[in-house]
Amino acid sequence: MSTWSVALRRFPSLSVQTPRLSVRPLCADDDKRVGEIFADRLVRRWLPIAQDDNSEFDGYSWCTELAVERRDSGAGDHYGIVRREDERLVGCLWTKNTDWLNRSTEIAYAVAADARGYGVAPEAVDVLALSLLLEHRFQRIELRVAPGNVASRRVAEKAGFTYEGLMRNAGSLHSGRVDLESWSLVPADIR
Repeated sequence: MSTWSVALRRFPSLSVQTPRLSVRPLCADDDKRVGEIFADRLVRRWLPIAQDDNSEFDGYSWCTELAVERRDSGAGDHYGIVRREDERLVGCLWTKNTDWLNRSTEIAYAVAADARGYGVAPEAVDVLALSLLLEHRFQRIELRVAPGNVASRRVAEKAGFTYEGLMRNAGSLHSGRVDLESWSLVPADIR
């Protein structure tokens, strides 16, 4: 194998916890709650899902075959954010755009309406990013935020990510092409 090629890698299966939250792989039983989270109007506003698309989000597929496909291909994984006090699924995280040569990946997230404003997203992003950097030897974790998504910008800041700049015309939302803010966390950022 040349130094320029990387063998296909399976994304690491992981579960991590904070005193308040567990981040774990999604399972088939999470499908209804995942569907509710992705059906929320505010979540749909910031994802590349058409606002007028009335089709129901396929939570079962997201939790099962799409998660397995992403994990087995090495592209990333799908996780649930679970509140430990009542074992309620309060959000989703997913890793994507994984580059094994450079050991980098991107984290995206969605939080249920009834769990917003309690610091769930930054806490979950932080614990997942730290696990990937410290336990799985990733060298770069990225977040990409559409300008105007103030809540996601706060998540990036609270989770300790560094703003790197604006990537022009780099993403798409229901409204069309958008710029994306680039945020990163690297091992040197961990104090």
